[in-house]
Order: sequence, then structure tokens, then C-alpha cells
Amino acid sequence: MSVLHVDKVTKSFDGEKVIEDISIKLNKGEIVSLLGVSGGGKTTLFNLIAGIKMPDQGRIYLDGKDITGKPGNVSYMLQKDLMLPYRTIVDNVALPLLVKGMKKKEAREKASSYFEQFGLSGTEKKFPAQLSGGMKQRAALLRTYLFSEKVALLDEPFSALDMLTKSSIHEWYLDVMEKIQLSTLFITHDIDEAILLSDRIYLLTGKPGRITKEIVIEKKKPRGKDFNLTEEFLNYKKDILAHLEEQESDTDQIRRV
Repeated sequence: MSVLHVDKVTKSFDGEKVIEDISIKLNKGEIVSLLGVSGGGKTTLFNLIAGIKMPDQGRIYLDGKDITGKPGNVSYMLQKDLMLPYRTIVDNVALPLLVKGMKKKEAREKASSYFEQFGLSGTEKKFPAQLSGGMKQRAALLRTYLFSEKVALLDEPFSALDMLTKSSIHEWYLDVMEKIQLSTLFITHDIDEAILLSDRIYLLTGKPGRITKEIVIEKKKPRGKDFNLTEEFLNYKKDILAHLEEQESDTDQIRRV
């Protein structure tokens, strides 16, 4: 059974459908990307999965339990790290545990126990302004994990990083995901990033947004640093680009009718 199952979800705003008949599954330990153009409904879908919004139609299940419209069941990491500047890193990371009612000392101890695994050793008493963008994203990911160890929704978490930092954090991200086996849905507009990080990719296209293709990345993890230079990688990229261009062309034709 899948950890997360989104079943035929549709959502409209002001009478206009944003997403329609979306069905996706996430298995334990998988990294699955949602890839598509801006405005395609990816963030709307995340808000539905997180329980922030209610779908017009369809249901959402976590471990077989209906969580439709019920917040607090999955963790949600936005593009910005949202670190509180006046709190130390350990206190920022421990916030989900405090919200759940854990005492401050215990929350700090539990959060601190993950710092080495997440490459954050020595940053416990520092403040966000003292960390690089990449390190702040590591801390934000740990905070996300402590909120829910079942499923995480990551909305373009690395989009603000420069190319070299992003390359380094991709390698780190895959390594830590292999260890903690956090089932993850990942929004990105970056085709290379989706291929590098994902077990599977859903292409969300059109207006309203629909899942029009699922791509399974057969290359097993851990993947070599030069995977993005291989013919296999380029073939995945060509396939995705061709599909996105075809869908965009079909959408333009529909608009003209």
C-alpha cells in the first residue's frame, strides 16, 4: 500500500478549475517530483495534500486513512527557509516538537541528535544570519522531518541557491534521504533537478492542471556525480521536453478554438 494516495482531486477558485482529476501515489522512501510550468496548479495540489484547502472533488489518504482537509498530518517545506532570526538553529529546528507539546529541554535534545546526520554539527547555538543559504536549507529540512517522519512536501526548496551550492546540496540531499527514508513529494520547475533526485516524475500540464505523464527513473541510487552527463540522463530530459512542448501546443490550440 502507498504511504500517500491522492485520489481524483479537483479544485477550482472563483469558478475556474485550477487542477482536475489528479491521482498520484507516493510509496515509502520514494522521492517523487511534480514537474511543470508556473501556474500549473502544483502549489494548489500541495495545499490540498497538507489539508490547508479542501478539494471540490476527490480524497487524500495517508496510510489508508482519509486526511482530506485535515492539517497537521504531513510536513510542508516552502521555498524560503523561514528561519526565525532571533532563535538559535537548534531552537528553530526544535519548533515542531514544541508545537506538539514536548518540553523545551527534551525538544532541544531530540533535535540536536540529528545535527550530525544532517551535516549541521557545530551550528546548534548559531543564528540563521551566521549560516550560508545551503546550511539554512539543511536546517529547514531537518525541521520539516521532525514535524512528520512519514511524508514531506517540498516546494522548490533549492530554487534560491546558486548553481554550485545547489549541486552540492543535491548530493547531500540524496545521501540523507537514503538514510532517513523520508517519503517526499517535491515541486520543481528544474528538469535536471527532477531527474537527478527522483524515483518517479509526474508531469503536471495544461489549464486546468492534469497529470499527463509519469516517468520512472530507472537508474538506481546512489547515482554517480556524472549521471547528468550520461546518454540515459539526456534521453529522460529529451522525453520530458518533448512532452511539455506537445502539451503546450495542444493547450494553445484549445485556446484558439
